[in-house]
Amino acid sequence: MTGLVSYAGYDVVDVELLRHTFAPALEQVQWYQHLFQLERGRECLTQHRRELCRILWEQWSPGWKFDNATFERTASSFDNPDFVDVVIHCYRFCFGAAAGDRALASFEERLAKKPKISVPSITLDGMWDPLKPGGTANHATMFTARHEHRVVDCGHNLPWEAPQDFANAVLTIRGWAG
Repeated sequence: MTGLVSYAGYDVVDVELLRHTFAPALEQVQWYQHLFQLERGRECLTQHRRELCRILWEQWSPGWKFDNATFERTASSFDNPDFVDVVIHCYRFCFGAAAGDRALASFEERLAKKPKISVPSITLDGMWDPLKPGGTANHATMFTARHEHRVVDCGHNLPWEAPQDFANAVLTIRGWAG
């Protein structure tokens, strides 16, 4: 790998950490993750996937005024027959409520040790991202090679909301690689 552009800082899922509570303001923003722990959440996502996902897009990126065509370009992927099962399993796994794929257990064990990222990296934070309050600048110690942290005027969906900033980060990494 030549480099990394991450818009979630050091985003290796920490299942052990996710078994514990966060500040109430962050728990409130993550309401959907709690819903997905219940069969009621599976039913909601199955029956109302477009409406639910649109609400999440709007909450995650409060300043982004996307149109229906933009939403529908992604929403068509929600019709994948595996969409609900994959989403529900992902959030249940992250909360420690579902087992991972046993064939990938050795990778999960390695990731649980929180390995440092050893390639040149740029981490990006959306200034208005409610899922990363305060940003991820404190993740800098997880990057051992050249690293730069940037804050962008957008919410959670950084590549769509600020495509030029995202592309500039990719081009910077490419330049660092020579």
